[in-house]
Amino acid sequence: MAHAPLPLAPPRRFGETSRRDAWWVQSAVTFAILGAFVVYATWAAFQGAYYESGPYLSPFYSPLLFGDSTHAWFGPQPAWWPHALPFSAALLILWAPGGFRFTCYYYRGAYYKAFWADPVSCAVGEPGFRTTGRYRGERYFPLIVQNVHRYFLYIALGFLVVLAYDVVKATRFPDGFGIGVGTLVLAANVVLLGCYTLGCHSLRHVVGGYLDRLHGRPARKAAYDCVSCLNRVHMRFAWASLVSVAFADLYVRLCAMGIWHDARIF
Repeated sequence: MAHAPLPLAPPRRFGETSRRDAWWVQSAVTFAILGAFVVYATWAAFQGAYYESGPYLSPFYSPLLFGDSTHAWFGPQPAWWPHALPFSAALLILWAPGGFRFTCYYYRGAYYKAFWADPVSCAVGEPGFRTTGRYRGERYFPLIVQNVHRYFLYIALGFLVVLAYDVVKATRFPDGFGIGVGTLVLAANVVLLGCYTLGCHSLRHVVGGYLDRLHGRPARKAAYDCVSCLNRVHMRFAWASLVSVAFADLYVRLCAMGIWHDARIF
């Protein structure tokens, strides 16, 4: 039985689609929230001030390697810092958590769509470079560099330990042990960051995903199940932790500026 060849549908123009739903809303919201975070985090990092209030230290500046603070690990501003560049201790450490998020498997899919329109959305016309044969995906430079995510994971785990210790220090007030609203803000941030980091796809591979069988390995199986449980809601923790880390910095900043006043619970 003969079959007549079916003509291929012509490629859609950029943004062209037959979809009737508001397919652009998710990308627009992602663009707004992620863009606002990048702008705020960049501004806060270059401030170099108002990052501590009493026992509280902003997560944007932790670990505080250098600075005029009791939180500083190695003393005040180092002599080798370029005089032409305003000193900010945040610039020394934010590359690590920033790199972890930027290379995150979930965030890649989110900002590829929202910022690069690559792809725009399912069944929506793509930009010209996607239809000219020049697109090469993540197997080639520069996007193959995204594979460093697995190494940023190890650094991010170390940051969790430091931030957890900051919560402990946030209970040490001049008059002794106590808990303030700021203590709870920093603690909630660590919990959300922990759920996001410990639900990482790369961590699931490390704890047991690379094995063909987990039978007979109870410790590996338990770790894999725990990471998988968090991984199922990885997107939620990715956004919740993004908001929490920005709010924690904002809370400490406004308290340091005297705009907000921290309330002691006990």
